[in-house]
Amino acid sequence: MKTQNKIACFGCLSISLIASTGCIADSGTYEQVWSILTNYSKSERAPGETVIGGSSSGTATVIKTSGGPFVEGSSDLAECIVFAKRNAAGIDLEADCTTTSSAGDKIFSVARRKSGDVTAGSTGEGKSQLVGGTGRYAGISGNCAYRVDNLSANRLVTIVKCDWQK
Repeated sequence: MKTQNKIACFGCLSISLIASTGCIADSGTYEQVWSILTNYSKSERAPGETVIGGSSSGTATVIKTSGGPFVEGSSDLAECIVFAKRNAAGIDLEADCTTTSSAGDKIFSVARRKSGDVTAGSTGEGKSQLVGGTGRYAGISGNCAYRVDNLSANRLVTIVKCDWQK
């Protein structure tokens, strides 16, 4: 094979590899464990109805990933503002959250659920949406499912499984 043909062939192969890697990095999955300390206030309303609001903060650690901007074993700071209403029909909870990497890159998400409670010993499952980000997470969106275990001493642990795209 002539040198010119070898260079052209190598160039085409390189472009193909770069292009396919770019496609892989445009979507994927990841799982995280969130370890959170809560600071909620509760207000009794009508009989059997409670309004709950406050903040929560802790860490979010990637335990499994298909790649992209998520690195297995990496931990981010997590902060959420939470608002919930509990009555005989159940709970309506919404939490606007931000995770921040050590480099300052952020992911913005909104979690919602209608099961479980926020008291120690309770559990709940819900859905969240990735609604944007900064830095390496700029342009991210996606859908997540999560399960939360409320522990004693205002602590909780959440397992989050997400499908993301850019």
